[in-house]
Amino acid sequence: MGKFKFNKTKIDGVLVVEPQVFADDRGFFFECYKASDFKNAGIKEPFSQVNHSKSTKGVLRGLHYQLDPQAQAKLVKVVAGEIFDVAVDIRKSSPTFGLWVGETLSADNKKMLFIPKGFAHGFCVTSDIAEVVYFVAGGEYSPEHDRGIVWNDPEIGIKWPLKEIVVSKKDKIHPQLKDAEVFA
Repeated sequence: MGKFKFNKTKIDGVLVVEPQVFADDRGFFFECYKASDFKNAGIKEPFSQVNHSKSTKGVLRGLHYQLDPQAQAKLVKVVAGEIFDVAVDIRKSSPTFGLWVGETLSADNKKMLFIPKGFAHGFCVTSDIAEVVYFVAGGEYSPEHDRGIVWNDPEIGIKWPLKEIVVSKKDKIHPQLKDAEVFA
């Protein structure tokens, strides 16, 4: 038996990953990633970059992605606090184009979200603070390929869990999905 549960979501390829946690009175231990288990679940690309962010309650980061040839897949994990993490299918040829999946990730529940290439990603902090680590597969960060979709696009209709949102100037001016450069 593997050390992970790879739970499918309503969008093919987006997975909620639950690690096997070993806990006792000293604390806990778990593997965040193991190449062989992830390969057996269909996740074959090696990770090329690891990012770590810290944000306060109400901060919304996203919806971000990179175009080919620097497209990225992400494995998102919370090491402190809680977030509502979202993946939006932006592959025009996909039957789920424009649909989104959201999952609460926290330091307590230890769930992770795997987001394949061809998706926009964003999250909203629902605790006082949250620290998020993203394992990135595919291209490294590339400003020329960096794109975004506005976080509150009415056609996507993400149901963010908070009313008071803090968004960067850059994230406020992203286009709606209908006007964005996306994947074929």
